[in-house]
Amino acid sequence: MKKTFGGPAIFLDRSDINTDEIIPAKYLTEVTKEALKPYILEDLKLEGFDPKGEVLKNARVLVARENFGCGSSREHAPWVFEVNGIHTIIAQSYARIFRQNTFNGGMLAIELPQADIDRLFALGKDGAVEITVDLEGQTLKARADGSEENFSFDISPFDKALVQAGGWVDFADARY
Repeated sequence: MKKTFGGPAIFLDRSDINTDEIIPAKYLTEVTKEALKPYILEDLKLEGFDPKGEVLKNARVLVARENFGCGSSREHAPWVFEVNGIHTIIAQSYARIFRQNTFNGGMLAIELPQADIDRLFALGKDGAVEITVDLEGQTLKARADGSEENFSFDISPFDKALVQAGGWVDFADARY
């Protein structure tokens, strides 16, 4: 499946959002990604956040603080974003396994310095934010109510190849 990167953003203004908050462990027995869909961020406690709300349903980009995806190492955490159409996650840093599982699934885990994350959150306070990602150029543009911010990000050539291929399985199928 060809993934698109960018779109309406949701902002989760907290560090250390863990995999149990992303997808509760009680759902790990589900046998399809689709079965995970309604449980995205179900256990996340964050003032003003509604896991069943329209903002999350319409989001295609998620922006958070540092150490996103910490906790248990489970592929289900990136999968629940994928099945909900969120293929781009932007944070200051990630738990190593979550980050790699995101790339392995052909999705983007963009790391930005704290100052850039702060600029994104400030833009988000002005209203709905639309983010455009240029994977080749390794840049992103965030727009809200006439304001615009531009950012550059780094991604290793291997991780970029995984994303461009659509994930690890498609990458391996094309090469081996």
